Amino acid sequence: MADRILPNNLDELLKEIEREWNALMQVVDRITPDQMTTPDSGGWSPKDNLGHLSAWMHFMLESELGGVPAHIALGIDEQKLKGLNEDEENAILFERNRKRSTDEVLNELKSTHDETIKTLKAMGFLNLMKQFKSDDPQKRPVIEWVLGNTSEHFAEHRVYIERALNARKS
Repeated sequence: MADRILPNNLDELLKEIEREWNALMQVVDRITPDQMTTPDSGGWSPKDNLGHLSAWMHFMLESELGGVPAHIALGIDEQKLKGLNEDEENAILFERNRKRSTDEVLNELKSTHDETIKTLKAMGFLNLMKQFKSDDPQKRPVIEWVLGNTSEHFAEHRVYIERALNARKS
C-alpha cells in the first residue's frame, strides 16, 4: 500500500468509496451480457473482475474488520492458504466464481458493497484510524486496508474492464 492521503473523516471515506463505486457501476451498466462473460487477453471477463472485487470485499468484512481467521473468510484450507501467494489466492477465487451467473455475481457484489458501507458507518472513523496489525512496523491504520479493498480496488478493476472493452472495439 503506497503512501496515500487518507480521508480526514468518515464522510470523506464514504464519498471516496461511493465515487469509485459509481464509476465502476457506470461501466458495468454499459456492458452487454455477451461482453460481461468475454475474457480479456489475461483470461478474465468483466464478470470475473466483479467476482474478484466481491470476494476481497467480503474477506475484508469478515477477516480484517470482523476478526474471522483468513482461511475461513476466504474458504481455503488453513494449511493450503499458508503456502499461497496473492496470485495463487486470486486463482482459487477466480475458479470459484468463474461458473457463476452474471446476475449472481452482480447481486453478491452489490450486497457486499451495501454491507461494507453499513459496517464502516457502524465502526466509526476513530476505529478505522487504529493500527491494524500490532506487528506492523509502519503502524498503518485499518483505513488503509479498507481503501485497498474498496475505492482503490474498484478503480483498479474498472481500468482493467475498460481496457478490455476498448481493445475489443479496435
